[in-house]
Amino acid sequence: MIRLLPAFAILLSPPLLLAAKPNVVVILADDQGWGDLGLHGNTNLKTPHLDSIGTQGARFQRFYVEPVCSPTRAEFLTGRYHLRGGVINVSKGGERLNLDESTIAEAFQKAGYATGCFGKWHNGSQYPYHPLGRGFEEYYGFTHGHWADYFDAPLDHNGTDTKGKGFIADDLTARGIEYIDAQTKAGKPFFAYFAFNTPHSPMQVPEEYWKRFEKAELKLRGEGKEDIDHSRAALAMVENLDDNVGKILAELKKRKIDDNTIVVYFSDNGPNGNRWNGGMGGIKGSVLEGGVRSPLHIRWNGKIPAGKLIDPVAAAIDLMPTLLGLTGVERAGTKPLDGKDLSAWLTGEAPASTDRVLFQHWNGNIAARNQTFRMVANGNKLYDIANDPKQQSDVSAKFPEVAKQLADAIEAWKKDVLAGQPKGDTRPYPVGYAQFPRTVLPARDGINSGGIERSANAPNCSYFTHWTKPTDRMTWPIEVAEAGRYDVIVQYTCSEADLGSMIEFAVGDRKITGTISNAFDSPLRGKNLDRTPRKGESYMKDFQPLNLGTLELPKGKAVLSLSAPKVAKSAVADVLAVELILKK
Repeated sequence: MIRLLPAFAILLSPPLLLAAKPNVVVILADDQGWGDLGLHGNTNLKTPHLDSIGTQGARFQRFYVEPVCSPTRAEFLTGRYHLRGGVINVSKGGERLNLDESTIAEAFQKAGYATGCFGKWHNGSQYPYHPLGRGFEEYYGFTHGHWADYFDAPLDHNGTDTKGKGFIADDLTARGIEYIDAQTKAGKPFFAYFAFNTPHSPMQVPEEYWKRFEKAELKLRGEGKEDIDHSRAALAMVENLDDNVGKILAELKKRKIDDNTIVVYFSDNGPNGNRWNGGMGGIKGSVLEGGVRSPLHIRWNGKIPAGKLIDPVAAAIDLMPTLLGLTGVERAGTKPLDGKDLSAWLTGEAPASTDRVLFQHWNGNIAARNQTFRMVANGNKLYDIANDPKQQSDVSAKFPEVAKQLADAIEAWKKDVLAGQPKGDTRPYPVGYAQFPRTVLPARDGINSGGIERSANAPNCSYFTHWTKPTDRMTWPIEVAEAGRYDVIVQYTCSEADLGSMIEFAVGDRKITGTISNAFDSPLRGKNLDRTPRKGESYMKDFQPLNLGTLELPKGKAVLSLSAPKVAKSAVADVLAVELILKK
């Protein structure tokens, strides 16, 4: 016997009501170039799953991001050029997205979506810069620019330290799939952001993938001097990424939600090395074409025609308004957007327009790109990209009107976006929120003075070392949100031979001291897993917490410092971070 439900019961059924809202899965690769895809003609590797998102949906032929990681991620989150949101660097606090910027996650969260982020955040670590303060209810990954160890990595799960399982990309994928499964069972639409950190260095990858490339003769080679083993490792990491994306796509199909899920895939900048990239000049860090052109594939079965090619220029700033346009979700903020809603291009409701100029900026270098030409402000050089992808010939004399138009556009953009920008980052690090009582202030965010040095040139995953004198000091500018009593912890290593130094932790005129009496000196790890030597990046080791006690802190701005009034032997300690924990 079949029992029929009354009409009103069907209308009020939560799963049926929410089914109309499409899910959104965003997949972001790290340092993967436009050329690292089989679909783009690279015969050195196979990427069937990444390719399938484009062949089953739409492919943007001329899609642009910024030359490095955190600016692109900020532009995706906000739909605004990264400088407007305070993202001026990739570390030392300059990667933080201003707290008055609204994010795509906040928009989906307000619309009733479950929101989860899995991977590399790179837009601020301390709450409320943390993902949990920017619209995500679930976070699993690491918040800074790169990590030093890709196997069983120390990670952040909703603000709590945890240890990952296995290779980091596999681990992030597994966690994200668990989240998708849970939300699907609950009948709740979800916005899932897979912010992968590969093929960013260090060049570590599981053995099965490395074996495919370890002795491979690369059929296509990069422009300029190429480190072949680095290229092999990067391609192996991309194939691992492709398999993980395949797992995500398989989960959507298994749960029978693939037709009601928008899938987006792109990368955050050009390749992190001189490997094959379609003959384009420029790599990561450059505003040349090869440094900022990224794949963008968007699939929505039944809504976006399979194999659709979008020819006009587009950029990371367009992703937020476009995804909100596709889903019908309203923005969470009111600041003017730089990006455009391109959803009508994807669905065919409106023709695509080529009348547009986009801008890329990094490290004082600015470039403007229209449909045909790229102008690089440094020297006002104009390149005809269709006929000169390597950007070797300045054609500004041949096309003077175009050169003037783009030069004028750059000047206008500088006045609009760069005007009033600070030369450095002076924002304090927030401390002491009741909803997020533990604040970690890592070495990468600190200022070293005296003889103290970082363990590597790249600050993102480093620790302070060479602490040998009473005049040596580490400092962090902070702003205490809530007055109260705080536990003070230092994450340190110290050899048996150097025990006995007294350290002083101070916030303004309030101080607490302690003596390093327990030895903890762990070895560096990761070198045996690297497929190519590191360049400017630190290896990592384990650190031990030293609880100095409790300190009463007032609300407001101050400078936190760590020093050693008494140095017992040849060195004090190495320091990974200091922690302040607001006591309830």
